[in-house]
Order: sequence, then structure tokens, then C-alpha cells
Amino acid sequence: MPATSRTTALRRGLAAVAALPLLIGALASCGYGSQAVKDTRPQAKGAQLSADEVRIGYFPNLTHATALVGDQEGIFQKELGGTQLKVSSFNAGPTEIEALNANSIDIGFIGPSPAINGFVKSKGENLRIIGGSASGGVQLVVNPDKIKTVADVKGKKIATPQLGNTQDVAFLNWVAEQGWKVDPQSGKGDVSVVRTDNKVAPNAYKSGSIDGAWVPEPTASKLVAEGAKVLLDESSLWPDGKFVITNIIVSQRFLAEHPDVVEAVLRGSVKTNAWINANPEKAKASANARLEALSGKPLPDEVIDAAWPSLRFTDDPLAATLRAQADHAVKSGLLEEPDLTGIYDVRPLNKVLKAEGKPEVTDAGLGAK
Repeated sequence: MPATSRTTALRRGLAAVAALPLLIGALASCGYGSQAVKDTRPQAKGAQLSADEVRIGYFPNLTHATALVGDQEGIFQKELGGTQLKVSSFNAGPTEIEALNANSIDIGFIGPSPAINGFVKSKGENLRIIGGSASGGVQLVVNPDKIKTVADVKGKKIATPQLGNTQDVAFLNWVAEQGWKVDPQSGKGDVSVVRTDNKVAPNAYKSGSIDGAWVPEPTASKLVAEGAKVLLDESSLWPDGKFVITNIIVSQRFLAEHPDVVEAVLRGSVKTNAWINANPEKAKASANARLEALSGKPLPDEVIDAAWPSLRFTDDPLAATLRAQADHAVKSGLLEEPDLTGIYDVRPLNKVLKAEGKPEVTDAGLGAK
């Protein structure tokens, strides 16, 4: 069970100080690692809002299914009317943050750790979290021939997607809770943490380069299709089985200049989540169709069928769990104690939820004034 109290014994050595530039630094050149998505969805139609266009970034992951489905079904574009939706896909949170900082995107679907790091690095001036999207969808999957119990993980090579990303922080925290020691920067220690792109992880598993992985869907189920077994579902570590895996962020500039556009995107997200939860089979097919457009091929049925049940789609940003994840990053040595005051602005979302007759959400005391 993760600790939710604020960390008091802080690690303020040089390694912790150096972590932020590594987590947030510019990792790519032109395009920041994004992939422009071929525009096959509905075009802008109707009255235009205050912006000609809105540029949204998301990942080709099932944990970003709100974005996948809302885009594929034209729900976002319908809410935007004459304001054109333009999208880019990303494979890592830090690169999406860099795109937001460089004014290449306006709104993004992203995991909590990159959002925290981006907010802290900019001294609270670059982004706000404005809504939730998904909970769950993360598992520790392992080679059953080498790892049969939790104790067997010690001494093995376990992949996470990237240094400082959400799953990397979660795994390092879990390792610490087992009483094992790992250097957070190098990944060396009682367990070898091998930072491996999700696209590469299945081949790394097949080659024996890794013995398992702490990864989001659909990567976890792709590994299972290669013979891996689920050792742990991260949801089991959280109260009520809920923890934020995908947030919606916006640049503060765009929020200030185009609040009507931000509300339209949030209406699209709320309506998309309602449609996903009411139509799970159709939603699964829609998400897979969007993944096919992004990657050139859909997920096999056995992969998406196995992955989908572990995901929960929610408008609630689950702010208390983001605070806990920040504590985990501090405890792991990847982050100094952060001041997260102002990281959230859920006022536009609550306005949308009220209009839809839905309960409002809380920012856990971390909201902008």
C-alpha cells in the first residue's frame, strides 16, 4: 500500500538534483519525438471558437484510450465545432512535455510523473492538470521460468519504459518497499532496471535481454502473448484499486487565452469516457482502429482482449494519488520534495461536469487560486 503522507526525510544530494534535467531535458530535436497523425477524422464544421485550431498530443497506448476513441469517433471535433483538431502522437512523457514547452501542442494526455516533473522544472509556470482520463492498466509481467514469486525478482532484469516515467517511479518505489536497493540513475542494484522503449520491450523479452517488465497496456499483454505471466497488477497496491495513469494537461498560456476551447476538449473527454463505459466492445474496436492508423496495424484480438479489462476510464484526476506518486519519486531519489501547489485547475472540468449532471471532482488541495 503506497504511503500518502508527505515525505519528511528528503534526499537532496547531487544525484537527486541532477535527476530533473535528465527527466525533463530536451530528448529529441525537431518534432520532439512526436509523430504527426494522418488526418482521417472529421474536419472542423460549424461555429469557430476563440482559436482556429487546437493541437493535442497523446500516446498510442490503451491507457490513452480516451484520446484514441474521442479522436477516432470524432467526439472531440464535434465539441470543437469550427475549431480544427490537430493531433500528434508521442512515445514518452518527457518528449510530450518538451513539445508543450515549445508551443508545439496545446493540450496533452500524459502520465502523472512527467506532469509533475514538467511542473516542477518550470517552477509551476508551464502547465496545469485539468482532468483525468484513466486509472489502472499497469502490470509487472515476468518470465515464469525465471520468476515464480516476488522474491524471485531480486537479481533479475526488469524493464521500465524510461528513466523517471510513471512506471519507472512506480517500480523503483515497489523495489524499495521490498527492502532492495537500486541506484535510480543507473538502474543497477539488487534488481537491474533496464529502461526500454515499450515498442522494443517484446523483442527484448524474446531475446532474453530482460526477465520481465513493469509496463502499461498494451505492452503488458503483448509480453503475455510472448509467454510472460502477470506477477502483479499495480492496482492491487492502491486504495480502492484506483490510481491515476493518464491525466489531461494544458499549457497555462492556452488555458488563459482560449478557455472556451479547453472546455470543449473537456466536454469531449467527458462524453468519450461515458461512451466508452457504456459501449466497451465498440470502444475497444474504436481504440484499436486508431492504433492501426498510428502504427499501421491493429493489436491482435488476444492482446487487446486481455488488456482492456484492467483499465478504468474516469473524469476524476484522482489528485490524491498523484501526490502519492510524487512522494514515491522523492523516496526513490528521482525528485526533491516538490511544491505542487497550483498543478491542478479543475474549475473548467467541474463546470463541464455540472452541466452534464455529474459530480464534481477535487484537486486534493493542489489547485490553482
